[in-house]
Amino acid sequence: MSTRSDLAGRGPMLLALVLAVLGYQINATMLSPALPDVIERLETSPAAAGLSQTLFFLMAAIGQVTLARLGDLRGRKPMMLLCAGVLILGNLLCVFAPNIEVFIAGRVLQGVSAAMFTLAFLTLNQLLTPAGFGKAAGIITAVNGGLAGVDAIAGGQIADTIGFRGIFVCSTVIAVVGLLLVRKHVPDTLPATTGGRFDTRGITALALGLTGILVGLAQGAAWGWTSALTLGFLLGGAASLVFFVVSQKSAADPVIDIEVLASRRAWPLLLTTICTLGGAFGAIALTIPLFSQDARVGLGLSAVTAAVLFLTPIQLIGVISAPLTGRFGPKIGWRRIVVAGAVANFALFLVATVFLQHEWILIAALAALGVTYGGFMLTGLNGLAVTSAPKDKPGSLSGLNGACFGIGASLGIALASAMITAGSDAGGPTTAGYQNAMYTALALLGLGVVSAFLIKRPDPAEAGIAEEPQRVLVHH
Repeated sequence: MSTRSDLAGRGPMLLALVLAVLGYQINATMLSPALPDVIERLETSPAAAGLSQTLFFLMAAIGQVTLARLGDLRGRKPMMLLCAGVLILGNLLCVFAPNIEVFIAGRVLQGVSAAMFTLAFLTLNQLLTPAGFGKAAGIITAVNGGLAGVDAIAGGQIADTIGFRGIFVCSTVIAVVGLLLVRKHVPDTLPATTGGRFDTRGITALALGLTGILVGLAQGAAWGWTSALTLGFLLGGAASLVFFVVSQKSAADPVIDIEVLASRRAWPLLLTTICTLGGAFGAIALTIPLFSQDARVGLGLSAVTAAVLFLTPIQLIGVISAPLTGRFGPKIGWRRIVVAGAVANFALFLVATVFLQHEWILIAALAALGVTYGGFMLTGLNGLAVTSAPKDKPGSLSGLNGACFGIGASLGIALASAMITAGSDAGGPTTAGYQNAMYTALALLGLGVVSAFLIKRPDPAEAGIAEEPQRVLVHH
């Protein structure tokens, strides 16, 4: 039996969690500048490359809902080890992928391992004091943007020299080390709930619903918006989501607590997360990398140069601003940080959208996102989700919010891919296609501003941050 401690003395555990989440994260940040190389080496299209990104983040959403709930029932450390194993398998598929189909299968497995973020936040919140959790959450959130920008540069360099496969070799090495350190240094905590059952029916309906909607949006422009295939995915996905909501009302142990979901401490927060990730990630992970390397209508830069100018500043500044935000979050309130970040993000993206063709203005606007997006929004959204969760279901809101990170990212990429594909001509993407993709991102961020103001301030009596003893088993 042990009570919560401050961050001091938990260094090995925090290092283990940082490496564990980094193994997943660099598959997003390092690969972005290498997408043109994927398209060339696998002889595929921008739409197919966009689909691989969409499914990567979609499975991140499904994995976080599933494994966060299983973590409540089975314990969080076993789920972390499972995440690391699935990530390594997915990496190997991508390393040896002979075609885009095998590559997509590997990306799907990698996406599932995103649950490591939610499991890490829940573990830290359980074992640390509120002040210690705020500091640790900032550090973990900083990893959410990558390795201080080094990974984006490395991804571009690898793409320009040996090709995209080297990126997944790097991720595999980090994931193996992270797995070993998690096994050694992360304590075994008792399940947060006992006697519960895993809602297989609900998870299946949720997975089918999200897959149908997001694949339909991502491929609609390529397949034709009125084609039977597109309509089948969209309508089938919508029907599955309706069934999912209905099933949760009668499930003995639902995946999502409908009462929690319906409250203003939940749905505006989740909508803010979806819109923020949708707008930012659609642009940062797809539109900007493709536009900056497009020699016909874009800036015509190399993968390394594009990474240095447009991706590295966001990550480097985010590594500094996220831990600082984590320190101040418990003092000034996570909601205030989220609202301020949402407004600032919208303003910066407005500048980036209007001045897309002006290289240095675009660089400055994206660099500032390191503070507003990499610091305020990512740290604030994670902190608010963890501290607002009901005490009896600590993984409920955090798991949902983690899923919304994946849903938002996959939605943003799906819409960006659709806009770029729809705006293409015989020679490939056009300026109008890239511009429309940026306007779509801006619209999502605008909705995020509105929903951020609707978030209810957490009730301290219900927030899962009380200084109470935690059940901790000695790890072996």
